[in-house]
Formats: sequence, C-alpha cells, structure tokens
Amino acid sequence: MLKPFVLTGAIAALAAVIFGAFGAHALKSMLSASQLTSWHTAVDYQFYHALALLILPALRHAVSSRLLSTAGICFVAGIVLFSGSIYLLTLLEWRFLGPVTPLGGLFFMIGWVALITGVVKGKWHE
Repeated sequence: MLKPFVLTGAIAALAAVIFGAFGAHALKSMLSASQLTSWHTAVDYQFYHALALLILPALRHAVSSRLLSTAGICFVAGIVLFSGSIYLLTLLEWRFLGPVTPLGGLFFMIGWVALITGVVKGKWHE
C-alpha cells in the first residue's frame, strides 16, 4: 500500500520543482509580488508533503499501516486541495476556490496527527 505514496511523492516533488521554476521565471513578470508569494507558498507546502510521502515506507516496521495510509491519503489530499487551489487562484483567479485552500491545510494537519499518533503508539526496536 505504501508504493503508491512513494510514486505520488516523487511525482509531486518533481512537479514542485517545475512549478517553482515556472513561478521564478515565467510568472515573475506576469504576477504581483503578493501573487508570487502565494505561488511559492503552494510550491513549498507541496514539496514538504511530497518528501513526507517519500519517508512513509521507512516507518512501516514501527507505525501501523492504517495510520501510515491515513497520513499518506491526507498528505495527497492536502497537496491537491491546498497547493492546487492556490495555483488556480493565482493563475486563473478562480475566487470560488478560496474556501478549498483551508480544507487542504486541514488535511495536512490531520495527516501529521495520524503520523504523530502512529509514532507514539509504534513499536520501536532500538
């Protein structure tokens, strides 16, 4: 079950690099400073959570698969909803997506709570 998260994490990391470069170069002259800041916030959060997806398998021997899966699903949902909505708000000015961004942030938080819970309850061999 963790392989899809690793693949998704790698794709999301690649996309974050591409979106970051796109924002730094192609969009620099098209967007306001505030819009560029929003764009880069979306890139940053996408990249952080892509990395989080990549480390989930390293925890599989100590953390329950249910909690790892919950964390992974929430991280993916957060990337799509949080970062995705910011990209669309910035590029297309689709204001109706404004309420979606905090929902994505909530998914990020739920994912981290699931991971923290898994680490606390986990069986660690030292």
